[in-house]
Amino acid sequence: MISQHHADPGARRRLEGVPAAQYSSGVSGEENVEFDDGFDQAVSEAPPRFRRTLAVLKWSATGLAAVFVVLILFLLWSTRRPFPQISGDIEIAGLDGDVEVIRDEHGIPHIYASTVHDLFLAQGFVHAQDRFWQMDTWRHIGSGRLAEMFGEDQVETDAFLRTMGWSDLASGQYVATSDLGKEALAGYVAGVNSYLGQRSPAELGFEYTVMEAVNRNYTPEPWTAIDSVLWGKVMAWDLRSNMMDEIERSFLLDDFTPTEVEAFYPPYPEEHPVIVGNSAPRVAGPGLDAPPIEILQTVGATARNAALLDVATGGSGIGIGSNSWVIGPERSATGSALLANDPHLGIRMPSIWYQVGLHCAPKSEACPFDVAGFSFAGMPGVIIGHNDRVAWGLTNLAPDVIDLYVERINPANPFQYEVNGEWVDMEVRKETIEVAGGDAVTVTIRSTRHGPIISDDFGVLEDFTDNAGIPLPADYAIAMRWTALEENSSLVDAVLQIDLAHDFESFRDALRLFDVPSQNMVYADVDGNIGYQAPGLIPIRSNGDGRIPVPGWTDDYEWTGYIPFDELPFVFNPAEGYIVTANNPVVDGSYPYLLTTDWNYGDRAARIVEMIEANPSIDLDYLAAMQFDNYNRHADRLLPWILNLEVVGGDGGVLVRAKELLAAWDRNNDADSAGAAIFEATWRHLLRLTFQDDVVEDFWPEGGGRWSLAVARLMNFPDAPIWDDSTTGEVEDRTAILQAAFRAGVEELQELLGDKPDEWEWGQIHGASFRNETLGESGVGLIEGRFNRGPYPAAGGTDIVNAVGWYADEGYEVTWVPSLRMIVDMGDLANSLAIHTTGQSGHAYSSHYQDMIEPWLEGEYFPMEWERADVELGAEGKLVLTPPG
Repeated sequence: MISQHHADPGARRRLEGVPAAQYSSGVSGEENVEFDDGFDQAVSEAPPRFRRTLAVLKWSATGLAAVFVVLILFLLWSTRRPFPQISGDIEIAGLDGDVEVIRDEHGIPHIYASTVHDLFLAQGFVHAQDRFWQMDTWRHIGSGRLAEMFGEDQVETDAFLRTMGWSDLASGQYVATSDLGKEALAGYVAGVNSYLGQRSPAELGFEYTVMEAVNRNYTPEPWTAIDSVLWGKVMAWDLRSNMMDEIERSFLLDDFTPTEVEAFYPPYPEEHPVIVGNSAPRVAGPGLDAPPIEILQTVGATARNAALLDVATGGSGIGIGSNSWVIGPERSATGSALLANDPHLGIRMPSIWYQVGLHCAPKSEACPFDVAGFSFAGMPGVIIGHNDRVAWGLTNLAPDVIDLYVERINPANPFQYEVNGEWVDMEVRKETIEVAGGDAVTVTIRSTRHGPIISDDFGVLEDFTDNAGIPLPADYAIAMRWTALEENSSLVDAVLQIDLAHDFESFRDALRLFDVPSQNMVYADVDGNIGYQAPGLIPIRSNGDGRIPVPGWTDDYEWTGYIPFDELPFVFNPAEGYIVTANNPVVDGSYPYLLTTDWNYGDRAARIVEMIEANPSIDLDYLAAMQFDNYNRHADRLLPWILNLEVVGGDGGVLVRAKELLAAWDRNNDADSAGAAIFEATWRHLLRLTFQDDVVEDFWPEGGGRWSLAVARLMNFPDAPIWDDSTTGEVEDRTAILQAAFRAGVEELQELLGDKPDEWEWGQIHGASFRNETLGESGVGLIEGRFNRGPYPAAGGTDIVNAVGWYADEGYEVTWVPSLRMIVDMGDLANSLAIHTTGQSGHAYSSHYQDMIEPWLEGEYFPMEWERADVELGAEGKLVLTPPG
């Protein structure tokens, strides 16, 4: 599974609740894109070998041909001038000594420094070399300043982000950061700013050349420590829990009783694993209990009834999660512990991850870091990886850490709210949003004792009065309490301490600082130990279970504290000899605290356990095959029903052949599989025909494990009213809808792929397009084409171990992916493997911009270089950062 393959150079779901930045060019098409007087600047700044040609061509009479040549030369030069220097020497003030940055053949930098300050200075420097545009846009998201870059289209987004107050929180976190954290941040900031000081904006990234056309006044500011701390808040929002479920449940209660709403949450399957205590007898509890299945027989009578099924699938990110597992020595072919991790995040360009090695040379008490793995551009340290003693990975635990409170507002004063029968003043602040090309906008932000009022700016709450099925005061607002907005530890401190962990206890001590976002953390070490810890601030509620908004004007629903760290779930060297996390329940109902009621339904976890149990001697190749496993457990539930159908209507010959291919299908969603294409098309249309006639478009089924289980239960009731498609004038039952779904799926595939089912392939419709999150979503084809790559045929699917996910209500396009794959061999760290989705570079025409895409799509890996000799063996450059003089 190890590949040295390089893809040929050149060849979306946004932050939930935060719209992607849009490029406000004001142009209507490619032909209107201009660079104003940038040509004259290009002439003056161009290298000498181009300058004369450019100047002559400007005044030449050769017309369009000359202009075309000029544009090509300008484009070639502009796209390449941001490429970093990767060899030679660069003087940087403030260094304690020389720092070596050796880039391996994949462009991954391995940094060797003698002090902590210098180590993180170099990390900041290389991050800025390769990813500064990404860093710059991320900090504008965190601070709610997107409109400064992209114009008035982003004012509403900024208003919501300012409501959160992340910048002020980050400032407070920085003050409380440890001395080590501040030392690392100081070095990191110095490294970023040293690079910025050496280059003009156009030399930082081709994006800034494009920006020059419409926002000539924008110049990146120096980097600050607050910018680095901010990113932890952005990731916490991206990985938040069930806030949208709270809102949707409250809508559903307008039409259904609580019992009816609960009926559409299938019970967690008894045969599926929990993370901690899986070998003990299962105890029912919150999130695991089954509602009365008989209620399914009455569903279908109300116009909005199926909207609750969107809630039942966890509408904001139905299958987004991650996989990680650790294997003990007794199950390992190497005799050592093994660790595998693949976090699932939205598809994007460039990758969210930046691979790096950070090595103190020599390692000492004063300079103790020796770590390799994956970082975020913008933050010091390694988030996922290993040091010379331990390895770690993570998946989203997704505990319920957000509650929505309905606040009773004083009708005579919108800045007062009720607390236990008395009017209390809100905290009120004003924020000014600067707007590129427009006037500044001032917003007023109100906060209560629970947190910011979000009903002023969070769009889905606009119809809350009309749609909510919970009691509401005449004058009210909705405030959000979220652990990430409370006083908590710096993620930078947590990451650095994890990087320094040397055994399970020091690992757990580091995780005491990992307050948000709460993750499932798996562990392995060189002594053959494996472990798991659930960290984070998880609230204890005096009443309620966090599933719907609650009254804020009394103390009845207040948080009484957080689950003590030492009482959070953990396990060390379990009897099974392995630990699996895949966003499935951490514990069963015997656990004394409520973590959440909204777990993933465990198809990935069950498949991973199944594969582990099938092999008593697991090696790295087997782990790689596991991470790329495409088996579709959803098909186990639905396929027998489809195969039992009589083919009716449509093109009989094509339908018969499609059914034969389904019957022969091995239930793997391989990219070249005809069976997978037919099955998924049938599934998509089954959801459409069953539910979309009863559901408003915002709540159309997206697919995923919860929908799969809900529909599987519904199959036992062939005459349930919900099967009826109210748009046809007839009364359909289960069989009629299944036949129509199969027929519609096949007809769609005929339209997309032709009339020969044997030539259909899942990857032909399940395409992965890697898009730049800002300019790649501009709506201007000429610009998007410079930065986006794809679509590429992709294997996998929703709630499959190879979780290359898609949304059934939108089509088959890939929306989230295993953002990296890592396998660590604790017996020989140099034997470890890794890859992430795109490439190391954020520069659109770099050879490392997309060189990982094709190997990643094929389930291939690169060696995760550890020993310096191996790094140097295939190095493409060695850069020495040196103090002046």
